[in-house]
Amino acid sequence: QVQLVESGGGLVQPGGSLRVSCAASGFTFRNYWMSWVRRAPGKGLEWVSSIDTDGRIKYYSRAVQGRFTISRDNAKNSLFLQMNNLKPDDTALYFCARVPSRDYYNDYTTFDHWGHGTQVTVSS
Repeated sequence: QVQLVESGGGLVQPGGSLRVSCAASGFTFRNYWMSWVRRAPGKGLEWVSSIDTDGRIKYYSRAVQGRFTISRDNAKNSLFLQMNNLKPDDTALYFCARVPSRDYYNDYTTFDHWGHGTQVTVSS
């Protein structure tokens, strides 16, 4: 049974940093691209970032490019998102998701397994 469990969310001031994590189980983690997707209050889902199986290829949305860094530890079946220079617009529920096809690395409608999310709130 595939499970994705996010952690590390919280309240942070604008300009601050936070790292969220995702623990994966129930599948061969190193064989899949992985992604982060978020949902801001009152808005729809927004793709944030994706990473290839080895952690060498990384893609980011324009909204987070240069501020967020995605990474993974295949030995620990874990996915991470380091978020720096956070802005109030980054306030959202952040989901970890499995990417079944690299051809659709930024199309969250194709992602086949999701965690329940971890809340990140950026506010002074």
